[in-house]
Amino acid sequence: MNGNKYLLDTNFILGILKSDPLVLAQASARQLHVGECSYSAITRMELLGFHRITREEESLIRQKLNRLTYLPLTGTIENVVIDLRQTRKIKLPDAIIAATALCFDIELLTLDQHLLSVVNSSSKLK
Repeated sequence: MNGNKYLLDTNFILGILKSDPLVLAQASARQLHVGECSYSAITRMELLGFHRITREEESLIRQKLNRLTYLPLTGTIENVVIDLRQTRKIKLPDAIIAATALCFDIELLTLDQHLLSVVNSSSKLK
């Protein structure tokens, strides 16, 4: 899968764009390389679907996303989303992100500790 190791959550990508010290520290600690990073369909929708997005912001986001690997929704991801929603209290967008990380067997980078705990506990069940 082209060397992808990480799935970047929406808040993580926003943190990179805003030079958030916590996000930059996590990126530095893992020595992130663009070629190892991907994003989910829901992250793309969340980032570009913001109702007050300016053309400049949209252009910047598209430029950044174009450098990462896009991971589309698949039937397998949908089935894992359904399982996650049936067994855990998790919002649909978060379940899509978690299922994407689980299906591609890559590490999720997020600031959302609940989402991270869902992924970590589910990956142990594989």
